[in-house]
Amino acid sequence: MQPTDRPDPPVDDAHHDTRDTSGTRAPRLKPGERRVHILQTLAAMLEAPKSEKITTAALAARLGVSEAALYRHFASKAQMFEGLIEFIEQSIFGLINQIVSKEPNGVLQARSIALMLLNFAARNPGMTRVLTGEALVGEHERLAERVNQILERVEASLKQCLRLGLMDVNTQAGNAAVPLPADYDPAVRASLLVSYIIGRWYRFARSGFSRTPGEHAEAQLLLILQ
Repeated sequence: MQPTDRPDPPVDDAHHDTRDTSGTRAPRLKPGERRVHILQTLAAMLEAPKSEKITTAALAARLGVSEAALYRHFASKAQMFEGLIEFIEQSIFGLINQIVSKEPNGVLQARSIALMLLNFAARNPGMTRVLTGEALVGEHERLAERVNQILERVEASLKQCLRLGLMDVNTQAGNAAVPLPADYDPAVRASLLVSYIIGRWYRFARSGFSRTPGEHAEAQLLLILQ
């Protein structure tokens, strides 16, 4: 699933002819592709500047299908949001793993992860509303719990990176690429960093996606991490 793509709406086989005007049968989306298309459309609808609650009726109308067609692929709207959250989780931690494998310095790992999370929001505004919980108001509580688990995992990853950074400093007797103060606490810095990222996500969403998350991020991250 690529959230920034905007494929053409799928066809509801139960209500639409699958032949085009030339008489050639149009290709049908496979069940897995239909699920992805539904999630892409849901993410696109969440990008509307006004944070209106999305209904299955509105989602079905955007797709040009019946609500019954949606429920052939997802048992409920909560399950649709779960699919979106799962994609967010896989994307974020896939990128975190790439950063950790390529960057040996722990503090620079944390910096790169923070910038990645801000850029992820900028590229995927609708998913930012899921990460802030704004899109989940009134939905099943397990969805908010799932997002909280993602944020806890992110904080744990950042804490591990900063612990590595502290080990680098101690091992290299102060000659590490990123110098750290003697009382440096990785847990405190990781918690502060996550709070900063969430705050940037909130500002981005509340501004109607006009205030970019990465504004002045380089300088601000330097203050947080060192």
